[in-house]
Formats: sequence, structure tokens, C-alpha cells
Amino acid sequence: MTTATRTPAHPMREARDAVQAYLEDRFGADAPRVVPVGAVGAGGGDGAGGGAPDPWAAERPAALVHISASAVLLGPWGGDGSAPACGRCLALRWQRLRSRSERNALETGGPDGPRPAGAWPLPAAHVLDGVAALCEALLRGPRPVPPAELPADRALPQVTRLDLATLGVRTYPLLADPLCPDCGPRSGPRAAREVPPLTLAARPKPDPGTYRVRSAFAHPLPTDALANPVCGALGAGTWNDVTSSTTAPVAGSAFVRGYAGLHDVTWSGQENSFATSRRLAFLEGLERYAGTRRRGGHAPVVGSYEDLRADAVDPAECGLYGAETYRDDPLVDPFDPARPIPWDWGWSLRDERPVLVPSRLVYYSIPTAGDNFVFECSNGCAIGGCLEEAVLGGLLELVERDAFLNGWYGAARLPRVDLATVGGTTAAAMAERAALQGYDVHAFDNRVDLAIPAVTVVGVRRDGGPGTLSFAAAASLDPRSAIEGALSEVLSYIPHLARQTGERRAELEAMADDFALVRHLKDHPQLYGLPRMSAYARAYLEPTRARPFDEVYGEWERERRPRTGDLRDDVALVVDELVLAGHDVIVVDQTSPEQERMGLRTVGTVVPGLLPIDFGWNRQRAPLMPRLRTALRRGGHRDRDLTEAEIHWAPHPFP
Repeated sequence: MTTATRTPAHPMREARDAVQAYLEDRFGADAPRVVPVGAVGAGGGDGAGGGAPDPWAAERPAALVHISASAVLLGPWGGDGSAPACGRCLALRWQRLRSRSERNALETGGPDGPRPAGAWPLPAAHVLDGVAALCEALLRGPRPVPPAELPADRALPQVTRLDLATLGVRTYPLLADPLCPDCGPRSGPRAAREVPPLTLAARPKPDPGTYRVRSAFAHPLPTDALANPVCGALGAGTWNDVTSSTTAPVAGSAFVRGYAGLHDVTWSGQENSFATSRRLAFLEGLERYAGTRRRGGHAPVVGSYEDLRADAVDPAECGLYGAETYRDDPLVDPFDPARPIPWDWGWSLRDERPVLVPSRLVYYSIPTAGDNFVFECSNGCAIGGCLEEAVLGGLLELVERDAFLNGWYGAARLPRVDLATVGGTTAAAMAERAALQGYDVHAFDNRVDLAIPAVTVVGVRRDGGPGTLSFAAAASLDPRSAIEGALSEVLSYIPHLARQTGERRAELEAMADDFALVRHLKDHPQLYGLPRMSAYARAYLEPTRARPFDEVYGEWERERRPRTGDLRDDVALVVDELVLAGHDVIVVDQTSPEQERMGLRTVGTVVPGLLPIDFGWNRQRAPLMPRLRTALRRGGHRDRDLTEAEIHWAPHPFP
């Protein structure tokens, strides 16, 4: 005799049945389907395993009434039909906005899922009346005009939330989820012959000195759909840092499930007005959204490097950890050329052919799939209004980080730029704002062996107290823009650095005693808030002559900087510079379906051999790579290669 496995009753089944019965009594055969919203199951489409299967899987896509512990959601309703979404899209979006504990319970709570602690209260009569009234108004007959301010939001399907405590009603736009198994795009892996060429097109610019074809405000972003507490694609909202006395930061965040569980992915903008910062924050959030994991489209190619090497990047060229890391870190395993791993197709701009890149190097928050030989970050990912903008942004970011790491680990003495000679009012004004906070700021020409302007800015607290040092870097074909960009980042950090240092003082002091305790991104910049860590930054602090801007960048401005007015020529210069230095230049298109609708492109750029940025002292690839030994000599900073004894073995302070 066999015993059937018992599936426990869903904790909200009785409440759901009560709402369903009421609506059927009210509307008969036209009654909308009702399902609980917080039960999508294994990972909410984010690839986590271990959660209970969705008991409402069959009904969820067509459901229009969704109940939770605190609210009833009605929709999707309305929209112009150009971006339809279903009930599962809503459930996926909703679940990703839950708290860490709730998501873990829903997504990793074992095959039986969460268990009720007691009987779920049945909805009161006034709640049932409210739900029915909203069904009548929203789902039957002419649809009301959505309340969203922007046309891009009004064109989308809408979701109306009825608060069970207050009966307050709010409506939010919903973006269809490309990971939805019912309406998201998907197809199998492609062969090399099926990969379309990635061709850079002529892109006339409004001004030869700018690197955006259109303003950031020209893109039709559905900002309410991107950030709202019910179904925001990027997060539950944004917040303004009104306490900042130097810039006008705006930020948002969401939990993303990756190789080490749920982690907080933050996106932000730090400009001189909240409106501009908010727009840039949304663009960075969309870039993170596309780069954290593959969103629809083609499935990866799965195979070993041994089998795919004719078409594949050698992961070792992109950097691997040291043997002791693989020995001591339980989250990583050595790269095995015979082990099958997932790969994504990119396009080599040098060789004009498709190239396979390990998925781990371009989608940096996907759970492991046997490819945990390295953990990448957003390095080289960029968003733009066209392919050329995105490629240029991604490559400049790679150049910026490579230059910074060469300068740091090589203890290079970099030329200091006199900020008073940069021209315009922006740099001088930012230096004055830093001075009001008690900081001097120093800008360094961080070019190593590439001609592309790269800048490092260091904020130094004048009295040597906590929050002592703050670093930032930038690269741009316009060196003034690079200086101003790095200054803006430093200014966004220094108002809070002393407080952060004080709050973590004992923890940071322990890190200063034992670098192995430096494990997270925030540890790197905050460690240098300790006054004692100034000893490791002598190359940036010892007095040097500040050189005029024209002396440092005059040759670049007169002879090397492109002035054609075509963005394609700007990209070509960067590509050519990298190729002449011996590198391939590979672009992986990460654009999500939502971004295509907004006229945006996101790419991950990969340049094997450049120094990659890593966070956590035990997971540093840059100090082990050949380029660290040769780049300073190649750029004329030294007359010989860097020796092992000359490498500056201290955690970098990159924020």
C-alpha cells in the first residue's frame, strides 16, 4: 500500500474562497478569478530552488483579483495593448519587493512551503463590498483613465491596491515580466551562425564635445512602473538624501537573489539637482536590472571550455583567484576547462565575429550553475540611448577601473592636476563645497599606458580625523568631464564618511589589523576612513607639484580627442586603443524587453587582460594578472616591470 504525499492547505485558501464566492454571487459567470498573490513558488522566477510549487499556477495568469495579508490587488487592467501583462507578471513583481525574511520563506522554505500559524481571518463584509465595487469600476465596462502623470505609465496595464486596514485605494502601472513563463519571450541556445553581427552605426551628436545623442530626459521612462510598492520593476520607491550638503543624491534598491542568497542591489544618481539625480538613478537601476541576470531572450550555451575553445574567451585571461582562495572559500571552485558551464554570445569588435563569454562574467547575480570559478560585479556594464552610447560607456568604465587598480597596486606616482586651471565653474565650486566639509580634494591624471583620459580624485580630511580619505575615479574622452565626474562622486561620499567610520570603528580597526576581514564592497572605501590607513595611500598624499590642466591634457585635446561629431568615431578610438594594447574587445547585448520599449540598450563589455575590480580581499584577481606587472613600464611610468615585492599589497579603496 502506498501513502499519497499530503499537500498542506494554503494558509489563505479560506480567505480566497470567501472572496471568490462573494464575487461569483455578485457577478455570476463573469466573476474574475481570485488567487493569493504571495505564493509564486520557487524563486519567483529568479532561479532559486527549494520553494513550494505554486498551488495556483493554472489560475494565476488569468486571475484579476489577488489577495495578500494586507491588501487586495485588482488587475492587470487597462493599457493600450502594446505591452500586455498577466497575473503571473504581477505576482513575480510583487514577490520581489517583499522583505528578506518573507522572500526566503516563500522561495527557499522547502517543498511544503510556509505553514500557517493559525486560522487566517476571513475578509469582513465591507472589504468584500469594496472589492466588488472596484471590480465593477475597473474590470467591467469602460475602463477609467489611469492616474499616472506620464504617458509611458498610462499606456501600461494597471494594478489597483485596496488597503485592508484603511480601505485606501492606489493604482500603479505594471511592466510585463520577461521571466514570466506565460508571456515572457524565450528560445533555446543559438549556434554561432545564428548570432547577428553587432554593427556600430553612424550617430551624429548634437555637439562634438558631448557623448550622448539624446538627453537622459528624452527617453520615455515609465517611472511609476519602475518604482512603486506593489509591482515596481526596480524597487518599491526612491528616496532623496536631503541631508547631503554637497550633492543631491537619489537612490533606490531591491533584493536580488544571487550566488550567496538575497543581496541588496542599490541604484543611485548623484548630481546637483534631485530631478537629474532621480533620472540618472532610474537609468542606473535599469542597467543593474539587465546586468544582474538574463531577462528573456535566448538561453545560454552550455559546454566546457575544452569543447568550445574555438569560439570562446579563455576565462583565465579575464583573471582567476589565487589557489588559497579556492582552498579556503566555500563559495568558489577552481576553473575546470573540462566542466560544462553556461556561456553567452558576445561580438568581438576586433575580430568581427561572435565569441562565447562565460555567463558568470556578464550576468553578475545569477545563482551558480557549476560556474562559480569567479564572481563578477557590474564592471563594464552600461546603458545608453543607442548601442554606441552603451558600448562607449561600458568600455570607459573598464578603462577607469583598470587605470585605478594599476595605479593603486603599482603604487604609481601620478601627475596631480591643478583644479583651479580646469576651466569653467563646476570643478572649482565642487572643491569649495568639499572645503566647507573640511576636506581638500586632489585630482590625479591616472592614465597608465592607454591614452584615454582617466582620473582619480582623493578627498583628504584636513584634520586627519575619522573619515580620513575618500576615493573616486572616472574616464572620459573629455578630461574635464572625467575630473568633474570623479569630484561629484567624492562629494557624495564625504558628508557621511565620518559617521560611517564611527559606527563601524571596532569592525574597521579589526580589518586594518587583518585584511582578510575585508569582505564586502562597503568595506573597501570605509576602511580608509580610519586615520591609520593613510599610511597605505602615501602615493596620493605626499606633496607633488600641481600641474596646469593644459599641461597634462593639452596634447590629448589638440591631437588625439575625436572632434568629428559622430559617436561611432569616439567608440572606434577607444576600441583601437585597446586593440593596440593587445586586447580583444567584446560586447554582450544585455538589453531587456522593457528597455527596448523605452528606446534603451544595455551591454556588458569584456576586455580580456584588463585588470578587473573585485571586492573582498580574498577575491582579488588584479594583483595576480600579467598586466599589473607590465602596464606601468609600457606607459613610461617605470623603466622595468613591477616585481612581486613592489606590488602594493593592501585592499584598494575603490567605492
